Amino acid sequence: MAKKIGRREFVKSTAKIGISAVLGGSVISQFSCSQAGMCDIAVASGEDYLKNTIKAVELHGGMMKFVKKGSKVAILPNTQSRHPGTFTNPDIVRAVIRTCKEAGAAEVNCLSWLTPKHWADTGLDKAVQEEGANLKLIERDDEALYTPVPIPGGIALKQAQIMNEFFNNDVFIDMPVTKDHAGNKFTGTLKNLMGLNYRVNNRTFHKEGWRTEQSAIEHLDQCIADLNTVVKPTLCVVDATEFITTNGPFGPGKLLKPQKVIAGTDRVAIDAYCATLWGLEARDIIMINKAYEHKLGQIDLQKVKIQEIKA
Repeated sequence: MAKKIGRREFVKSTAKIGISAVLGGSVISQFSCSQAGMCDIAVASGEDYLKNTIKAVELHGGMMKFVKKGSKVAILPNTQSRHPGTFTNPDIVRAVIRTCKEAGAAEVNCLSWLTPKHWADTGLDKAVQEEGANLKLIERDDEALYTPVPIPGGIALKQAQIMNEFFNNDVFIDMPVTKDHAGNKFTGTLKNLMGLNYRVNNRTFHKEGWRTEQSAIEHLDQCIADLNTVVKPTLCVVDATEFITTNGPFGPGKLLKPQKVIAGTDRVAIDAYCATLWGLEARDIIMINKAYEHKLGQIDLQKVKIQEIKA
């Protein structure tokens, strides 16, 4: 099991090397395959979303590659809205919890500062309970429940405030739904990390005109990219089964149903791939470009090994 790190030690470490070096796996992985036959992005499609998830993770090396026996796992689904295509599908959450437990996880903890109603409205509370995971809802307006984390390489964001509960885990699995966003047009693995950050701190991401003014949109996207320099998921499992392409992030909106689940560790490449599912170019999404400039992953999908299967 990975050694958990205390908050004081954590902040000292991240001031020098970033969260990715002390939590959530090793430093940023290379873009090429690390093992024979291993893909950078695994995609499983089909009508059975639970099966898709299991197959995508298996294709990327299996959950045992990421979750060691006795470890504590934090997962971050998106429960932002109850409208179809705006939240992580409960069957995908079920599959991740189930495979983590099969890999030997001592605990699986769903973290959120959203309300019990958000979890009930989406059916995610039932999935969490029935699969034997813990739903840990953090008071979103209590600053004492969040740890200040310096961002040495931050351009727009110099300090994050990450929920204390996050640091009690050994493994972090990012579980967004890809969808439309009112400001930067796209949300996925990178933006989902705002769900760990203190809500008041998140407000600084949004300048006046963040939906329409180019400079404000760039500020939002730069803050998201900066945040991602100090929090690195061990694994990303993305819901692209059905999602809104208009009126995001809350919906209701026009719904697209690719019926795909994506697994991988390169957030830039995954978001670039997900953007293509609804005709967007990664180079046109400022957030993805900013993360690429931070060297968080590969934006050119021609340099990424993508393996797709029908589950």
